[in-house]
Amino acid sequence: MKIGDLDIYVLQDGTFRLDGGAMFGVVPKVLWEKKAPADARNRIFLGLNSLLIIRENDKILIDTGIGDKYDAKFADMFSVQQERNLLQRLDDLDIRPEDITHVIMSHMHFDHIGWNTRRNEAGDVVPTFPNAVYFAQQGEYDTANHPDPRSKASYLIWNWQPLEQSGQLQLLQGTGEVVPGIDSIITGGHTQSHSTLKITSGRETIVFLADLVPTTAHLRTAWVMGYDTYPLQTMEMKPNVLQQALDEQWLLVFEHDAHTPLARLSLDGGRMVAVPVGGAD
Repeated sequence: MKIGDLDIYVLQDGTFRLDGGAMFGVVPKVLWEKKAPADARNRIFLGLNSLLIIRENDKILIDTGIGDKYDAKFADMFSVQQERNLLQRLDDLDIRPEDITHVIMSHMHFDHIGWNTRRNEAGDVVPTFPNAVYFAQQGEYDTANHPDPRSKASYLIWNWQPLEQSGQLQLLQGTGEVVPGIDSIITGGHTQSHSTLKITSGRETIVFLADLVPTTAHLRTAWVMGYDTYPLQTMEMKPNVLQQALDEQWLLVFEHDAHTPLARLSLDGGRMVAVPVGGAD
């Protein structure tokens, strides 16, 4: 869609599955399974949505999906399905990896930055987007390089180490503007320096919620992931963000919602609901 002087695309890097109990924390399964039915292994169906922003010569990606560097065991564990991956979606738009100018990370978990890098023909892991500047929060980078035992499996060093070696990684020092019109806003909660991305153009505001609100089933304050390192921060931040989104009618990107990646909020019987806008490519 066209937003002010921006062209906006939600691009899906396929789908995957995570444990439903982990995705909804203390919420009983009898409640969450009504919104997100589980498979025989108790996993729920999730999307891998990235945001492409085009403004004149700038082609900006926010998060890069799960990538393709995984093995068969990983693909089975997470039920990764990629009928068309992120790079193929970009190719559909006649965009080559060399055309991407900026990559902005909400945080550095493997399901958010997988296409930061890829294997070349020699089998070496190299930056996928050779002409892009990659942005990450300093605090998230520090956590990724020194994770606690609980979070260690979520960080795969091959998703950012080649960027250090190529000199393409730039670290952000807290909330602020990354490029004109795009702000990285630290929310904490999911990780200490997890951030959402706020894009403004003309009178329109788009917010990439990342894992603050991963799907439209997570709108309620207490419906917080067991994966969150600081769940009380999530519960403090989320209702404030969503209330402002409702009041100002922001467009919201739900990164892990396979069915409703883009929506605005409305009230139904006094409760917030997501009203779909378009769909993922």
